[in-house]
Amino acid sequence: MRSPVAFVTGASRGIGLAAARLLGENGWRVALGYLHSRTQAEDAAAALRESGCDAFAVGGDVSVREEVERMCRAVEERLGGVDLLVNNAGIAQQKLFGDITPEEWERMFAVTVTGAFHCCQCVLPGMLRRGGGRIVNVASMWGQTGASCEVHYSAAKAALIGMTRALAKEVGPSGITVNCVAPGVIDTDMCAMLDASARAALADETPLGRLGTPLDVARAILFLAGEGGSFFTGQVLSPNGGFVI
Repeated sequence: MRSPVAFVTGASRGIGLAAARLLGENGWRVALGYLHSRTQAEDAAAALRESGCDAFAVGGDVSVREEVERMCRAVEERLGGVDLLVNNAGIAQQKLFGDITPEEWERMFAVTVTGAFHCCQCVLPGMLRRGGGRIVNVASMWGQTGASCEVHYSAAKAALIGMTRALAKEVGPSGITVNCVAPGVIDTDMCAMLDASARAALADETPLGRLGTPLDVARAILFLAGEGGSFFTGQVLSPNGGFVI
């Protein structure tokens, strides 16, 4: 029996990279999607191959349908049909609502929501033919509660949660699960825009007293991808340290 195949978008760093590594360590063959960080993604794939995992990096913009189709063809040709899709590609921005430009609003939704739409539509036919598969969308706790000065980010992540729940109902009868992880404040490059005092304040607001790590989120993704997650669909797991309950 072939080893399962995972396609992780936004996998050159942060949560995506942690998920790709953890999946590889647990027997998955992994395609690491990236947009700008080719060297980081290729180095990560090389490190996975050195550890015995079949992995490669594939570049493209998830907001562009033709590029997603090309990436998915490359994954199938190199590794086989996608058993797990992790829609992790995303962008973040802090800005007063009145200062958000139409272009910034549209780009936020293009990457977060339309990108997930393209990726899901490209992998679902194969999952339907094989009679099963897993999709995990990476949202945010701000998609559940909203965040000041991040209205476009919160709205896009909320839309991704809604998409998760609706698609889960549609494809569940075909043996495909669709779930979401909604991380809290995670110590990634996206968090680097905050100064030390702001990061310390967020850690203090978190009942567990620390910021999350990419590995904390990757473990939730691995759970949903494995046997333990086989009866979960349409659900939102939020590794947030108790920040949102």
